Amino acid sequence: MTTIWLASYPKSGNTWFRFLLANLAASEPTDINDLARQNMIASARATFDYFLVFDSSLLTHDELDLLRPAVHAAFAADPPAADSHADDTAMSVIKTHDAYTANTVGEPLLGGARGADGAIVLVRDPRDVAPSLANHSRSTVDDAIAFMNNPKATYCDTGDREYPQVRQLLSSWSRHAESWLDQRDIPIHLIRYEDLLAAPADVFADAMAFCGQPADKEAIKKAVRFSDFSSLQAQEREKGFREWLDEDTAGRLFFRQGKSGTWPDELSDAQVARIETVHHAMMTRLGYAPITVGQRLGTGG
Repeated sequence: MTTIWLASYPKSGNTWFRFLLANLAASEPTDINDLARQNMIASARATFDYFLVFDSSLLTHDELDLLRPAVHAAFAADPPAADSHADDTAMSVIKTHDAYTANTVGEPLLGGARGADGAIVLVRDPRDVAPSLANHSRSTVDDAIAFMNNPKATYCDTGDREYPQVRQLLSSWSRHAESWLDQRDIPIHLIRYEDLLAAPADVFADAMAFCGQPADKEAIKKAVRFSDFSSLQAQEREKGFREWLDEDTAGRLFFRQGKSGTWPDELSDAQVARIETVHHAMMTRLGYAPITVGQRLGTGG
């Protein structure tokens, strides 16, 4: 079975891409709350409990990091949810927000070439990520920017609760992208969120070809139609999105806008400057041209 990481910094289109995948072979739009059952999340604690054969919460974060390469390799070799009738053309696409890092003994945390055959890497303009991340985290935009600028930023590592996911090291927005683009363990296919929005059928088709799973044009068009952002929003309003829904998300949508280039209306000049000062080099590398503060795109001031 081919294993592909679907790697992204949060709020960069990972979940939308998972719906495209889920809808590729569907005869009707995938139920918003069936997504987790159809494709996996690398940090899901249940996966670690399955392969370790004991409760992974008994381990510290650092102890678990030492075991993560072996767990990811074991999953790639024998996925627990795999269809017993699958052949060697089957594909497992696994979501991860981890940066591509190593544990304390120098092993790639995600298992290197043992953990996956390749990675689709999704990126998004950090100026659009910031307000979306603030909504997702129930934080201020300033706090979201501080998180994006933090090279030690993590998910699921506070000591006051047990999370359904293990700790993930995101690092800063720039270092996250750099870690995936510059590693040499596995091949990658880079997708900009903005390009996926502009030409979803073409971009999705190219991604499937990278995975060695070229898809029929009509199937691609159907997957795009079934994954229309307004349809996902309608489903979320009707029944909630269980993958995200908890007491902290009341009144807010996971599928917030599904647009690009809205940051001039959502960020102040000072906030734009804080993002661009830290991430100028990677923004330029990815084609997200920094602006001169005060010359706001589309605002004139």
